[in-house]
Amino acid sequence: MSGEQELGITESKEHSTGEWYAEVVQKAELADYAPMGGFIVTRPRGYAIWERIQDHLDGWFKETGVDNAYFPMFIPESYLEREKDVVEGFDPEVAWVTHGGYDELEERLAVRPTSESIITPFIADWVRSHRDLPMRLNQWCSVVRWEATETKPFFRTKEFLWQEGHTAHRDEDGAWDETMTRLDQYERLYEDVMAMPALKGRKPEHDKFPGAHTTTTIETLMPDGKSVQAATSHYLGTSFAEAFDITYADEDEEDQTAHTTSWGLSWRSMGALIMLHSDDQGLVLPPTLAPTQVVIVPIWQEDNKEEVVEYAADAAAELDEAGIRVNLDDRDNRNPGFKYNEWELKGVPLRIEVGPNEVDDDELTLVHRPDGENSVEDRADIGDTVEDHLDTVYAKLYASAEETLEGEIREADSREEILGTIGQHGGYVKTGWCGDEDCEEPIKDALAAEIVMVPLDRDEDPVHDDCAICGEDARVTAYWAKSY
Repeated sequence: MSGEQELGITESKEHSTGEWYAEVVQKAELADYAPMGGFIVTRPRGYAIWERIQDHLDGWFKETGVDNAYFPMFIPESYLEREKDVVEGFDPEVAWVTHGGYDELEERLAVRPTSESIITPFIADWVRSHRDLPMRLNQWCSVVRWEATETKPFFRTKEFLWQEGHTAHRDEDGAWDETMTRLDQYERLYEDVMAMPALKGRKPEHDKFPGAHTTTTIETLMPDGKSVQAATSHYLGTSFAEAFDITYADEDEEDQTAHTTSWGLSWRSMGALIMLHSDDQGLVLPPTLAPTQVVIVPIWQEDNKEEVVEYAADAAAELDEAGIRVNLDDRDNRNPGFKYNEWELKGVPLRIEVGPNEVDDDELTLVHRPDGENSVEDRADIGDTVEDHLDTVYAKLYASAEETLEGEIREADSREEILGTIGQHGGYVKTGWCGDEDCEEPIKDALAAEIVMVPLDRDEDPVHDDCAICGEDARVTAYWAKSY
């Protein structure tokens, strides 16, 4: 296979989304498949994107009182069983360690599917007084959920990277404020860093995190009309505090039960980012997350090579000095066309072309990755000029994603209309809903669609007076969609 054939994307995003996505992930050098089914190897370019997501969130967490910690990846079975809802919710997905070397363990150890059961007992030990609250802990780690589904890098793997926050508070108001603070930070990440408009809501009662009082969610829409649960923030009430005895002495030295939260975002966010923005030429990344924001490609003949490359190198040095992540591609063994295709495939947001004409005129030609728009700019103040163009690229990505979302929220008032709308268009369908889980089954069975969220405001009037499925009085608006 030639270099050109190896480089290009051969699948169509519109017509074979799954195959196209897998090809982009591998050919853009983000990840490879591991020898064990359900696992992936994250390559440096892929991990660099995850690190930038981490950096943004971690900074915001610390600005709002969160401390990072690390807890063991193994959880004793007895700890997991102390919160019965967690056991029931995660039991089919738990990987168990039964032996250490040749010796059978006295107690099975769960490979963490989530860490409430190992973190909460320590919070209980560390909290004594109201002065110890609020306590806010976060850890960046991997978790394992043994789901027997087809591997989809970053979307669906048995092991995945994430952050999980765990906090304890004096009362419901403090814990609810915490829940919403984290949900707002996740929304900020998607809107301001990932160029992805997001919907905020809460999960229906039957789809809450096991043991939670309320699960809030960020949902994002993919081009194929499927929704992605992009982050969740849970108000756990007192269920975990009661199970693990998190109590504190109040100002009157009376024992009180704490209220707790947990909240998390995984590398599924990367999967959504890749799928939403990328195209048939390869990966598309917002400048905020791109490992390389600008590539400079000098175009020379033998008689002007030195002059062109020096001009390009000076521009690269100036951009680097301005804090822009820039790469000068002055390889001799690849022609400019190959370089253009390669850097487009790898998702570099902005390309700068430098030929003898640019050198003579003291200019640079700038090309935007999302749409190929190009403009000729003065060489002077190139740092500010490039920053402006990167902002424009981000705005283009957001506008395109916003257009996708806004056109894909529809209404329906019957089972047939829900099935017809999702079947034909995908996207979200809003209906009245009585709140009964049984009303979800006819849509789930027929179309594998479900209620992905309801409004955050419990007092908000439903979009229709009657439940679209059973005809009883509607209690809430349901957002139906197929989902990843």
